[in-house]
Amino acid sequence: MAELLDYLSRVVQDGASDLFIIAGGPVCEKLENRLVHIGEDRVMPEESERLITDLYAKAGRSMDFFKQAGDDDFSFALPGLARFRANTYRQRGSMAAVIRVVAFGIPDWKGLGIPEEVMKLAQVKHGMILVTGTAGSGKSTTQACIIDRINQTRECHIITMENPIEYLHRNRNSIVSQREIAIDTEDYLSALRACLRQAPDVILLGEMRDHETIHTAMTAAETGHLLIATLHTQGAVNTIDRIVDSFPSDQQAQVRIQLSMVLHTVVSQQLIPGVDGSLVPAFEVMHVNSGIRSMIRDSKSHQIDNAIAAGGGEGMVSMDQSILALCQAGKITRETALNCAANPEQLQRRLGGSI
Repeated sequence: MAELLDYLSRVVQDGASDLFIIAGGPVCEKLENRLVHIGEDRVMPEESERLITDLYAKAGRSMDFFKQAGDDDFSFALPGLARFRANTYRQRGSMAAVIRVVAFGIPDWKGLGIPEEVMKLAQVKHGMILVTGTAGSGKSTTQACIIDRINQTRECHIITMENPIEYLHRNRNSIVSQREIAIDTEDYLSALRACLRQAPDVILLGEMRDHETIHTAMTAAETGHLLIATLHTQGAVNTIDRIVDSFPSDQQAQVRIQLSMVLHTVVSQQLIPGVDGSLVPAFEVMHVNSGIRSMIRDSKSHQIDNAIAAGGGEGMVSMDQSILALCQAGKITRETALNCAANPEQLQRRLGGSI
């Protein structure tokens, strides 16, 4: 009978991203987008409960909230091994968990394939920067790299609100206050309102979930702070529409005006299967210039994609342009590029040949 520490050590040793403990099947690890069994024995409900009880013990966390709510989110570190982000939940009446491996240090942005155009956002002093993408696309890692560069190059007070905290930032040239939702503060909105009284220069907001939080975030960005936040959207246009649509219809015109004034950049990212079996990031970068500002204000977001594609001189890049560059560099196959493109016909013409 394997112990939890054995499983955690295995996923770190194998370079896997996630560990799955779910009753009814073997314990699995996610290795380069494939699920690999760790042993062949099926995990019974009593065994999953034993492993998850041990997980809480290692994290030094009470199980009371989990038993009451049915799911829980937290992070913990095992010295000499790694940091982990855990999500525990009930399924079919038994306990289950998905545990993500997080490196102790801040990853090397170059090794991850994050463009310098994204890293230069660390120089921005005020306004709103949104890092968007689907779950598991690397948004938290990109944010952490930007925050790390700010920490190393500027003297300011950085306040992060995360659920849970993944990467730990030590004070370098800046002071970094990291607040974990449900442990250090009640929720994102309460933390955001409180942080405006804590002399922040840079605010990192793990997620904007409702119009109240979005409104407070835009107000913070309006009043001279740099606010970096996450949305689970794909592409700048969908991001803008999601923000506006979260408000009642009678407020949306005003929200468009406010958003057009405070939004600085939207970075959208996705992970694409590479030729060597690894996952390669593709980035869309939209900087808000006067033309895009007018499109947001006048509800003409359908024109934004063309403005991004034409904005290369200002550092902008569309998702399909990023995918094209990865294909031309030999990092992804032609077939993968066409499958992941928003406009495969147009991309096909640029690559030449037939689909």
